[in-house]
Amino acid sequence: MRMQPAHRAVRIRWWIFSFTVAFPMLSYIQRLSVQDMAETIMPSLHVSQMQIGWLATAFTAAYALAQLPGGIFSQHFGARRALVAVGVLGFIATLAFPLAPMVMAGTALFIALLLAQALLGVSQGPLFPAALAVIESWLPAKRWAMAGGLQSGGMNLGGAVTPLLVTVLSSYVGWQLALLCIALPVALLTAGWAFYGRDTPREHPAVTPGELAELADNGTETPQPPTVRRLLKLLSDRNVLLLSLSYLCMNYAYYLLSFWSYLYLEQVRHFGGIEGGLAGAIPWIGAGVGASVGGFISDWLVERLGVRWGYRLVPLLALPIAGILLLVTLHVATPYAAVATLTAAFFMVEITEGAYGAAIMRVARTDVAAAFGVLNTGGNVGGIVAQPIMGFLTNSGVWGGAFISGTGFALVAAALWFTIDSGRRAELD
Repeated sequence: MRMQPAHRAVRIRWWIFSFTVAFPMLSYIQRLSVQDMAETIMPSLHVSQMQIGWLATAFTAAYALAQLPGGIFSQHFGARRALVAVGVLGFIATLAFPLAPMVMAGTALFIALLLAQALLGVSQGPLFPAALAVIESWLPAKRWAMAGGLQSGGMNLGGAVTPLLVTVLSSYVGWQLALLCIALPVALLTAGWAFYGRDTPREHPAVTPGELAELADNGTETPQPPTVRRLLKLLSDRNVLLLSLSYLCMNYAYYLLSFWSYLYLEQVRHFGGIEGGLAGAIPWIGAGVGASVGGFISDWLVERLGVRWGYRLVPLLALPIAGILLLVTLHVATPYAAVATLTAAFFMVEITEGAYGAAIMRVARTDVAAAFGVLNTGGNVGGIVAQPIMGFLTNSGVWGGAFISGTGFALVAAALWFTIDSGRRAELD
């Protein structure tokens, strides 16, 4: 019998973690593709910008409503099965959008497109609850903010490549084949995770005793079934609710930047073509860097200031700055200056992701899948509120009002952190 090596150059946990970065990256390419190809899709399918807003709302509403069920599903069936479900349903939804116009037209087609976007939203419901459950099981607690930040960095990298990717693909093969091309990597990643992924380190055949010993500080607590009693206690926990409300307000600004900044650069700053794709990618790069850096900063602050202020300080400083930068964007003189201020604003919004993720893990521990379902429900209610408002205001050309509203929500999100004690664990037993 061949002896299992006691030491590996790269721990199995980092390979497992890499899947939880890749899934958000591809999910964001899927969710943003329609929005970023709106200028091409609208004349092709005879839909208005307001209808594009409703398609975005269909995704956001379904995604928000799927968060808590997705968290419960992840906690009950495990992260491995949950992420397989994410990949399979997302693949089907991505295929449905370009295929529907081949057999439908008019009102029936628009309803079918709404349903495809809603299915995509449902498919991604378990994504982040399952991904955070993987972090809680596979990584040391002192690396949780870093890991959550890198996951958000992955999703923002997906957002960064989407404008240029869809511009190039649609210019060569058309928007329908472009969406079919986007679906293929999702299928490959899902198959890889189904083969290699596991819910906990003890279940993976390649994990050594040495690597298990490195995770001993996380404890050996077994995840409890998501019973109605535990869920009700989770839903009534003060810190879970305050984190969710703050995340709602932060995500209003996030959805403004992620779904509407590219259209702002096209319509107001008059970018187009390949130049527009590159300009649209730059804010997402800023967001990815912000999310990745923010996780490391939050972990460093926790080591020096403790859990409460360590996670609190970054959102308190960064979110007001993000709100100010949104206002500055309206008044800068040149198009590239607008790209710069949007990039800085997106950086400041996303630098807070690691703090939110690690704080909810500290509060909920092994119930983090369900708890993040609650948190991200709040976050996506922010998106549900933002999308129709953005659709109405931008369709009327009132971009100033849209950006001002983002500033207001960012300030409220920051202020709520004064009331959050992420060092206090929820009492669920």
